Amino acid sequence: MEDLKPMLFTCLKKYSKEQFIKDLIAGIIVAIIALPLSIALALASGVGPERGIYTAVIAGFVISFLGGSQVQIAGPTAAFATIVAGIVADQGMDGLAVATILAGIILILMGFCRLGSLIKFIPYTITTGFTAGIAVTIAIGQLKDFCGVTIPAGMPTIETMEKLEGFLAGIGTLNWHAVFVGAVCLAILIFMPKVKMLAKIPPSLAAVAVGILMVKLMPIQVNTIGDLYTINSSLPSFHLPKLSLEVIQKALPNAFTIAILAAIESLLSCVVADGMINGNHRSNMELAAQGAGNVASALFGGIPATGAIARTAANIKNGGRTPVAGMVHAVVLFLVLLVLMPYAGWIPMPTIAAILFIVAYNMCQWRPFVRLVKTAPKSDIAVLVITFMLTVVFDLVVAIEVGMVLACLLFMKRMSDETGVRNWSHTDEISDEVRDAERARMRDIPSSISVCEITGPLFFGAADQIGLIAVTEKTKCLILRMRGVPALDSTAMNSLTSLYEKCRKKKITLILSHVNDQPMRVIRKAGFDTLIGKENFSPNIDAAIEMAEKITSNR
Repeated sequence: MEDLKPMLFTCLKKYSKEQFIKDLIAGIIVAIIALPLSIALALASGVGPERGIYTAVIAGFVISFLGGSQVQIAGPTAAFATIVAGIVADQGMDGLAVATILAGIILILMGFCRLGSLIKFIPYTITTGFTAGIAVTIAIGQLKDFCGVTIPAGMPTIETMEKLEGFLAGIGTLNWHAVFVGAVCLAILIFMPKVKMLAKIPPSLAAVAVGILMVKLMPIQVNTIGDLYTINSSLPSFHLPKLSLEVIQKALPNAFTIAILAAIESLLSCVVADGMINGNHRSNMELAAQGAGNVASALFGGIPATGAIARTAANIKNGGRTPVAGMVHAVVLFLVLLVLMPYAGWIPMPTIAAILFIVAYNMCQWRPFVRLVKTAPKSDIAVLVITFMLTVVFDLVVAIEVGMVLACLLFMKRMSDETGVRNWSHTDEISDEVRDAERARMRDIPSSISVCEITGPLFFGAADQIGLIAVTEKTKCLILRMRGVPALDSTAMNSLTSLYEKCRKKKITLILSHVNDQPMRVIRKAGFDTLIGKENFSPNIDAAIEMAEKITSNR
């Protein structure tokens, strides 16, 4: 049960005052970094800015308290922005709450069923494709605010392509004041980290401060958060959304997508963090904690949350080594919510857009994307590009579903291509030159014995290979050499049974040589060993040939 024990309980056994001070400082710094990001990501998700803070406070605290990582910092992330915005536009906040609660339950079940290792079965091409697609959708969604464009009334702006179309339709209303503010803030975000004297100041916080000062002190007209949103600075309150079978059925596809995204992002963040601190996370406990955090976030007005790689890395770099730092980060943000939230209305929308442009750039993984396009097999490139395009043009749910189905089909095709059936040739069937050259590797086998060597997994995609096994009129005994068969499924088992029936009708004895563990289990479960006779199984090819010679000599 150690893998389902919160890391906090383990860390507290050797906790010290010195480490608490380090965790306290790291938690405060991470909270400062998370503040503008949480607000920006909430706006990108189509909800009020306070809901981003709610998420960072509630989900952040719960996930740190129950999580399986020493240093994970959780909260709203860019990965969810597009799908959350779509859910809110289509089903409202109650629909989002239901989907998030269901996603949390799915994550909890995944954790307790110890499915943390299953995330590795999602191909890298799919995660790279949809991550790059999310980055593009975020950037497209912020063009309007960065440029101060007013979209013509009546135009839908839910899907990414609709947002792009709306932006282009309203390009004539471009506000150069907004572009100026956005450009200045973008420059701060890009160049400030490169200045050593300013490297320790969170650039997003500096950009927010400069953006507010520009709007307040200069004669420019730019929309602020307060102009477009009603800010609620009250404490989050408990709200249970209305549940019905119809609502749950409608929310389930989005819930699965949120759960998969949360699992991938959080465990990826854990792996990165482990490398930075030379630690080991508990993946199953982390999934369960992510689930609990998302349920709690949804019940108190938040949005989906998961581990945030950038904030986790900042926590580590500033001395955080236990979950206490993540809990401190949540408490500090809670105090900010109480005191400073009303002033969030001063933040210019171009500043928010600039912050999200940087978020999109940092998450787009364009270097791995380009490397895959240059070096990966064509089938992998197809999965990558299709997943990317579907994320941008349609949505994440479609992209992941189609990407996984396509990846599975291509994998099965590769495996079936690796499966082969080769009949051994008798010495009297080959030329003298080949026989002389290969004499050391050859052995004389009577023509009444046929040996067929099978290599590769025998599954439904390759079961037809068994039908290629040929016998002659002279054949009295057929040996299947199966040392190269690592796996066997029921479809291939059915094909083997058909082969046996064909051999039985021709009075040919079937012998199986060197059957590996997994195929042998399937054979026994199907009763095939009893059907052909348990004595007709040999540990190696030599024993099989010796058995076949005895059988044929007695006929």
